[in-house]
Amino acid sequence: MMAVLLNTDTWAALLTLTVLEIVLGVDNLVFLAITSSRLPPQQQPLARRIGLLLALVLRVGLLSTLTWISALTQPIYMIGDFALSWRDVVLGTGGFYLLYKGVAEIHEAVEGPRTHQPRAAASLFATVIQIMALDLVFSLDSIVTAVGMTNNLPVMIAAIVISILVMMFAANVVSDFIMRHPTVKMLALAFLLLVGMALVADGAHFHIPRGYLYSAITFSIMVEGLNLTRRRGARRRGDDVADRE
Repeated sequence: MMAVLLNTDTWAALLTLTVLEIVLGVDNLVFLAITSSRLPPQQQPLARRIGLLLALVLRVGLLSTLTWISALTQPIYMIGDFALSWRDVVLGTGGFYLLYKGVAEIHEAVEGPRTHQPRAAASLFATVIQIMALDLVFSLDSIVTAVGMTNNLPVMIAAIVISILVMMFAANVVSDFIMRHPTVKMLALAFLLLVGMALVADGAHFHIPRGYLYSAITFSIMVEGLNLTRRRGARRRGDDVADRE
């Protein structure tokens, strides 16, 4: 046991896998922020915590049943030369749901609600069910990455636990920031559309490297950061002018 703890390869694998799990968890955080925003404000932090705890349970549970994960990739139906597996079904279904969710939220943000009545708040139970369903999709993505990085089960579990704890700490900050800035929320919804397209492509056996998605969204975030800085500067200058008058 001590030899394992002193092994530098073990610590390097843990560090690398933890960083990758945190990066892969960004789409989960964005989905949590968008979904929980329909709840009353006092219930939103609880929904995020439940969502991340469910993600932790699902991922550790999936890691403990690696034989079941491998069975998910076995063909269940042949369509010509295309071998359909349960993993393809789960990823494709999750991707289409993210596309629907992103398009519906963007439409409402741009066009407004279909009626003039205030939008009804979502229930905590319904929100948790949505989070559970998408957690399964995000968990598959996360577990496949972990299994590809190392065959050391304790290292994989430790990396997932650490990444979930980091995301739990950041969830409220990220969600509040997204909800305070409408343009950032629109950017987050666009990111969900990108992830949804990538999941559908994965289900169809067309893998899109996640680095492309994260590079695109990182560039967009940098541009939006400049816009936010410019707007804050403009407001300050306006306040200065008002004070002088």
